[in-house]
Amino acid sequence: MNQFKENPGNEDSRERLISSEMTVLDTVSTWKETQAVFKRYDALAGECICCNALFESIQDMVKKYDLNLMTLLADLEAAAIQRI
Repeated sequence: MNQFKENPGNEDSRERLISSEMTVLDTVSTWKETQAVFKRYDALAGECICCNALFESIQDMVKKYDLNLMTLLADLEAAAIQRI
C-alpha cells in the first residue's frame, strides 16, 4: 500500500509529503510550519486541534471535527513545501 496516494483514481495523485494516516503530532513535529494550518482550523473545529487531537491520525481528526480532508491536506502540503 502506498501511504502517500490520497486519491489514487485522481489525475492529481502525485506523491504527497503528508498522509492522512499520519498523526497530527507526526505532522507538526516534522513540519513546524503546519502548526499555523492547524491553528487556522481550530475555529472550524471549535477547539484547539493540537491540544485535543494531537495523537489522532489526520483522517480520524477530520471525521471528528467534520472537516474536508482534501482541503486540509492541501493546506498542510502548502505549508510543508514552503520549508523545502
